[in-house]
Amino acid sequence: ESGVPRADGTAAQRREHDRRLGGGTMSRSGVQCPLCPAIMTMQDLRLDGRAGRLGEVMTAVVVDGPSGKEYRLPTGLEQQAARVEQADLDALYADIPFGLPDEPTPKAGIGASRAFSIDGYGFDAWRTLFTDRQLLALGTFAQETRRLPEKMAAEPEGWREAVVAALAPTISRLADRGSTLATWTNDPEKVRSTFARFALPMVWDFVEACPLADTSGGFVQAVEWTAEVCEHLLAATLDAPSPAVLRRSAATSPASEDGNAGFDVICTDPPYYDAIPYSDLMDFFHVWLRRALWGLSPAIDAAFEAPLGPKWNAAANDGELIDDAARFGGDREASKRNYEDGMARAFAGFHAALRGDGRLVLVFANKSPDAWETLVSALIRAGFVVDGSWPIQTERLARTRAMQSAALASSIWIVCRKRPPARAGWDAPVLAEMRRNITQQLRDFWDAGIRGPDFVWAATGPALEAFSKHPVVKKADAAGSQMTVSEFLREVRRFVVDFVVGRVLTRDGDAGATRGLDDVTTYYLLHRNDFGLGEAPIGACILYALSCNVSDRDLTERYDVLSRGGRASGGDETDDDDPDTGDDPGPPDGSGNSGSKVTLNPWTRRSAKSLGYPAPDGRQPPLIDQAHRLMHLWRAGDEAQVNDYLDDRGLKRHALFARLLQALIELAPAASEERALLESLSNHIAARSGMAPARQRKLQPLGEGA
Repeated sequence: ESGVPRADGTAAQRREHDRRLGGGTMSRSGVQCPLCPAIMTMQDLRLDGRAGRLGEVMTAVVVDGPSGKEYRLPTGLEQQAARVEQADLDALYADIPFGLPDEPTPKAGIGASRAFSIDGYGFDAWRTLFTDRQLLALGTFAQETRRLPEKMAAEPEGWREAVVAALAPTISRLADRGSTLATWTNDPEKVRSTFARFALPMVWDFVEACPLADTSGGFVQAVEWTAEVCEHLLAATLDAPSPAVLRRSAATSPASEDGNAGFDVICTDPPYYDAIPYSDLMDFFHVWLRRALWGLSPAIDAAFEAPLGPKWNAAANDGELIDDAARFGGDREASKRNYEDGMARAFAGFHAALRGDGRLVLVFANKSPDAWETLVSALIRAGFVVDGSWPIQTERLARTRAMQSAALASSIWIVCRKRPPARAGWDAPVLAEMRRNITQQLRDFWDAGIRGPDFVWAATGPALEAFSKHPVVKKADAAGSQMTVSEFLREVRRFVVDFVVGRVLTRDGDAGATRGLDDVTTYYLLHRNDFGLGEAPIGACILYALSCNVSDRDLTERYDVLSRGGRASGGDETDDDDPDTGDDPGPPDGSGNSGSKVTLNPWTRRSAKSLGYPAPDGRQPPLIDQAHRLMHLWRAGDEAQVNDYLDDRGLKRHALFARLLQALIELAPAASEERALLESLSNHIAARSGMAPARQRKLQPLGEGA
């Protein structure tokens, strides 16, 4: 290898070598030859993939050793065993209904369908997502599952159907860990499933598990997991009454058809806008279950009659309800309108089915502002008032999306009641009522330890009561105009942000403490408080920027507050079409490139000559820029320039600036140069102004002056 540091090389040279070596050969530019600098671009890779010129090479074998997993090169015998003759596959699948799974894979697009990049590389049929050996194994297990009823001929028909149906999920689990999209995790050392998240991205290094071994990805463990789930479900429902199960569309079936009016509570977990392409992802399992279960019973055959799962039916104006512009010829507005109209029809059906004092409970865990605006608009159109929300930690923190993105750790449970006849509201009283309603709730949520995007959205329910109690909210200063849900939620987010920043500035959550604070400084304090100077997921940062009325682009390019980093570590090795890492319109959770990272620029990197001075167009510098300019001047030891700058900018007796300095002191690491500079600078300003340095007040328990 070239570029290996000499024995007398510096520690920095050795670190740089290790960093470059650990970076692998894949990047957003393409793939680099491991032996020379040549790069094959992503466009070339896609073209070769669609031409059928992508293959696979076995590079390593993982085996159990005396003290754990061991890794070695494959032997010739192991490489030979991986090859399967096409004639053997054809013979196997000739006895399986519908043969090899040649049904088409989803096509990538905008909206929810951006979760797919595999088609762009030539993986245009479900069978192409599996090696020949994996197809042989899955076909064999499916065939043996199909043979069970005749082997159980002496058992009652109900038993035969139940056993086969219980075994069917093992086929799904084998496929999930037995595709060319399954990857290897290092901690713990095992197979990661195909669906590490709700997407099918291109993967460049996959692992092929042995389905006969009693290990992750094997049939034995698949049976054990399925049996354990069955045991838990049986125990949980042992004494429960038999449920009434209805199969129908919530969007188009009137509730009165089955006499179901008068429910006390309806609880639903609706589709998360454009976050997850449910039915397209379901097809991964549909094609295998269809082959394993076909002929088991008339009900099973009816459920699996179509080659793929049900999608949106434009003719019937019904079907899967998600925001996927690809289903509307790329028309984003038509897709969004269809989602909102469909949700409104479903909610109207719930409204008709509820008693007068009944409640509708919605579970929502999407952090996209568009998703919330669309959901709330549909609720108001259907005649509901949102009168509460509860953040409940339902999301597994160890899942891949939680580790790589700003995905919500909590689901927001929104409680709604029927709206009585009401007149139109006016914007000023509605906003004032909103602020009164949520102030105490914000304190409660904060004291409960809720932070980040969860905190922003947890406040949405209590805030929405003031808005949704009116069929429309008019603007007092614009005749004939109405306040939109988007405008109202923007006010809510800003109020929540001011509360958080008020905590940073005063430690008592006084939103009034932020009065006069510019948007960029507000964002800086919000980001610094939640993420420090380390990497932060772009999804949360975009939400915070929107809440502060600035764009993440301006924060990066105009103000030099943020720096964009690379992809999140620890995830799948994916290409630049990966919806969590690429430059698509946004990831499956609707938040922007959530797999990528940004960092807050430390003051030492913000050293432009214009920092802290008015822009050529007369725009005044943010307070954080002025603080960082003073730090540079103070560090240079030029007290005269510091004093001149303080006088020119009127900062000597600027109470808000003094609180900002104190907040920065508290946020800076102990014994750091940043903290020492800020403390000495704060003392200097206090001495010059004759005012004592700002001090943050101690947080009092609720009920003691809070």
